[in-house]
Amino acid sequence: MLQMSDAIREKFDKQFKGSKRYSLVRNRYEEFLEEGILIQDETPSLYLYRRSFDNRQYCGIFCATSTHDYRSGLIKKHEDTIKRREELFADYLEQVGFNAEPVLMTYPDQPEIETVLNEVMQGIPEYHFTSPDLVTHQLWVINAPDQVARLTGVFAHMDRLYIADGHHRSASSNLLSKRKSIGENSTGEFPTYDYFMSYLIPESQVQIRGFNRLLTDLNGLSPKELLIRLDTFYRIHEKGSLPFRPLEKHSFSMYLEGTFYALSLRKKPYELSDAKARLDSQILYETILRPIFGIEDLRHDERIHYRCGPQNEIEMKLLVDEGKYKVGFGMVPVTIDEIRAIADAGQTMPPKSTFIQPKLPSGLTIYAF
Repeated sequence: MLQMSDAIREKFDKQFKGSKRYSLVRNRYEEFLEEGILIQDETPSLYLYRRSFDNRQYCGIFCATSTHDYRSGLIKKHEDTIKRREELFADYLEQVGFNAEPVLMTYPDQPEIETVLNEVMQGIPEYHFTSPDLVTHQLWVINAPDQVARLTGVFAHMDRLYIADGHHRSASSNLLSKRKSIGENSTGEFPTYDYFMSYLIPESQVQIRGFNRLLTDLNGLSPKELLIRLDTFYRIHEKGSLPFRPLEKHSFSMYLEGTFYALSLRKKPYELSDAKARLDSQILYETILRPIFGIEDLRHDERIHYRCGPQNEIEMKLLVDEGKYKVGFGMVPVTIDEIRAIADAGQTMPPKSTFIQPKLPSGLTIYAF
């Protein structure tokens, strides 16, 4: 049997880390190939994947994207990555020899791509199942020469793609590509490790949610003193105890001592100088989190926590009322236009600026190199 017992798996989890653990993953992968559980397609193909849940659908293409395009800037990013995490995942990829987690990328809506995908979906999907979380998954293989040529032709004329989710995965694949290319002679063709698996989806289908910021203390201020400090940058309106959600850019909700407040940025004190400065998550950092709460490091300061969910304001109220946090801030989600502007400017967003759907399953497709 290929399945490990719970006892053996627990033993592996506790005793093996790093390289030894990666070798076990590789061994299981090879066993699945040997037993015919995994079968590699003989014909190079694209894969249409449709994900359906709660009356919403996402429809895009699994493919391989180039690390050379990543390095040249044709593939745009909007988040910083942590070097240690890049190296850790590059080590993993190098040892296991395959990629099972795609990078989510967006492109401007293209009628020709939509036409081809609609043609493909007229056929029977290769896979069609519903997972325990009630998400329906459908996957079609695209290997008809005409359809492949039409799709690749449209993408060949695009001057950029945008990473929506998976910045560390793409950075790690790029690092692996650079490691393996050292000392090799160019043959004019890129080897398989110069590509990484991606899922390309039109911008109109991406769903973006925002993260709330929750703080464990008021940095020595009383609630009244906090409101006075906020008055420098914001017009403040009390909204009562019912959950309140901001509706406009450069406006925030704040929940403090049982009361919601609407904070609207004043025009003069803060300069909206560039794409990053216009981001609400950056505005909150520059006008509140750093000057008032003394938070410099948004990633590692233990006084700030981030929460995201469909009922953000209700959860924020509950957590503050329970005494787990002293104050919470909410904002309007980032737009796809803002993501594009940040990426085009070569800038990066503050941590936890976006929560992007769809979240893709691991292992639905595998890219071996």
